[in-house]
Amino acid sequence: MKIIFNAFVSLFLVGTLNAQLPNVPAEEVGMSTDRLQRISELSQAYVDNDRVASIVTMVARNGKIVYFDAFGSRSMDDTKPVKKDDLFRIYSMTKPITAIAAMQLYEQGKFHLDDPVEKYIPELKSLDYLNEEGELVPVKKKMTMQQLLTHTAGFSYGFNPKDPVDQKYGDAKLWESTDLDHFTEKIAALPLKFEPGSKWHYSIAVDLTGLIVERLSGENLAEYFYNHIFKPLGMKDTFFEVPQDKKDRFLPNHYFDYQTKKPVTITQIEDSAMSDYYDVSLYSGGGGLVSTAMDYMLFSECLRNGGELNGQRIIGPKTLQFMTKNHLDASITKGGSGENITPDSGRDGFGFGLGFGIMTDATAQGVVGSSGEYNWGGAAGTVFWIDPVEEIVVVSMIQLMSSPWNLRGDLKVATYQALNTINEN
Repeated sequence: MKIIFNAFVSLFLVGTLNAQLPNVPAEEVGMSTDRLQRISELSQAYVDNDRVASIVTMVARNGKIVYFDAFGSRSMDDTKPVKKDDLFRIYSMTKPITAIAAMQLYEQGKFHLDDPVEKYIPELKSLDYLNEEGELVPVKKKMTMQQLLTHTAGFSYGFNPKDPVDQKYGDAKLWESTDLDHFTEKIAALPLKFEPGSKWHYSIAVDLTGLIVERLSGENLAEYFYNHIFKPLGMKDTFFEVPQDKKDRFLPNHYFDYQTKKPVTITQIEDSAMSDYYDVSLYSGGGGLVSTAMDYMLFSECLRNGGELNGQRIIGPKTLQFMTKNHLDASITKGGSGENITPDSGRDGFGFGLGFGIMTDATAQGVVGSSGEYNWGGAAGTVFWIDPVEEIVVVSMIQLMSSPWNLRGDLKVATYQALNTINEN
């Protein structure tokens, strides 16, 4: 099946034209060409100061591209110039794609948001959580699909080595699972961090959402994404497994060395998901995709446009509007580590929808923007946001883990200062 699917994808990649967006002078959509060059100045400064190896950024307004440029080299050890169509690990920017996939099935009547997750993943029927006294306690309420989609289900990621639940996540070696079924077997043996619905905590919940997409659709996640999202939108460069004929466009990743204060190229490829991109069987809906700036712009612009692009609708506008509202109850406390694009995710003004971070109050966040913006980022520094007030979409790609730099905040300032006209909020 995998060989047949890969051959099918190859035919699509050769025979399908990319649904490119129109390029226009910035002034045509109420922005300044000259002031947009501050994004170029910012990007070049980051490269010149060895903060990143490279950066590729796109800005669109009203569905038209006004800025698209690339700066830097392929890696800190490879001086060949980065190209606009080079491939990046987008990590958690996979999550909004998985959420759209799930809500496509929701629109087909395959599930309701108040359905118990165990209806689709019976392996999770009997769950305990670890209380403050370190005791395992059976959950009182069944975990729901809405909680799974909002990171309030009680799962974790295993980021904190001092946390007893996260320690168990590390010991389980989740990313060495053979597929999502195997992954779920391991999760079912781990305790939750809290009673479902009581807190917000960034987690592997979206990977479990990916398994539900597989079980409800009868397709593996790679096939489903291709058939129902990538092919309709003309996203020819987004995949879990990098094709052999595109390996030369796949950029190295980096981590920030806090001793030398510089990025260091990651050379080791482990036999685990999100490390090996050439022989993939665990399709991580939470972080496994590789993409380009253009491809992710096509996806993002489709959302800004109400779920349709170039005559291809992938989600209904009312469903999308519902997804991009804040679903976190005021009583839910936020915790854990995530990919929030704001400088300080602990500030007020942050909410979460179904698969997206939501800017509930731009002024509380302390960075110029619009309330109602929805967004997310990836662990290697990639980021996108969609501003439905100003009709702006921004996609920016780097490859740097544990970055100390506030590139995302800098990029927001450089983008919004280039507006000549603004819309009523």
